[in-house]
Amino acid sequence: MIGKAVGAGFVAARDFVARGLLRLGVTPNMLTLTGMAFTAAAAVCYALGAGSRFANPWGPDDWANGYLLLAGALLILASACDMLDGAVARLGNRGTVFGAFLDSTLDRYSDFAVYAGIAAHYALVEPANVTFILLCMLAFFNAFMISYARARAEDLIARCRVGYWQRGERSAAILIATFSFNIPALVVQQALSPLFTALRRILYTKRVIEGKRVIEDVREGPWWLKIRLWRWPRMTVPYDVITGLNIAWLIFAPLPATDVLRLWMK
Repeated sequence: MIGKAVGAGFVAARDFVARGLLRLGVTPNMLTLTGMAFTAAAAVCYALGAGSRFANPWGPDDWANGYLLLAGALLILASACDMLDGAVARLGNRGTVFGAFLDSTLDRYSDFAVYAGIAAHYALVEPANVTFILLCMLAFFNAFMISYARARAEDLIARCRVGYWQRGERSAAILIATFSFNIPALVVQQALSPLFTALRRILYTKRVIEGKRVIEDVREGPWWLKIRLWRWPRMTVPYDVITGLNIAWLIFAPLPATDVLRLWMK
């Protein structure tokens, strides 16, 4: 399967780089803080260039295109740090309780930074785009609630990892939309779709607390559950199908950043 093959290659490459960093004396916390710095810099680039469009990505006078490309490059570096800090901690036996706490905490700051930068762009246009500012707020709120629901749930139950829009999927969506010069499609998608992952975690936790039967792996469920492709785990064909559809939306959806709320309020 595509997902399984990519995953295996990725893990091997990640661990190879992690071993090299260990030899250089790099610590997990150094990588965590460096990743946050890269994300903050990317947020500034989004504030300057989030409005660049896919239809004309290489216009000679469109400096916003350069800002978006730089934002994407910085986020790749940030994502690399985010993935490597855990690998360095595991392979070098350097994991600490505070390190895990710091990593999770700065992940929330990183989520905020990206959408704050995009929202700043829509606030600085004339007139300010009220609709997309609010959508950015919803996108960040969804990202926060997905993580918070799991963290709070796992104080009460053994685990709560259900839902499609985990951090890896959300980070990939941001990168794909950035390099596709299609930030409006990203904002709409992340303001709406991840809401269902947060809701699923809430309902899942409720059922576990109440002692009701839960199905974590859709492959063990009835047919009417199996046809919900978004509920399949990574490295399965249904998961790849849903992921492909989400990628297609981010690349090809010709979504204008129309300020619907402003038009409605007139």
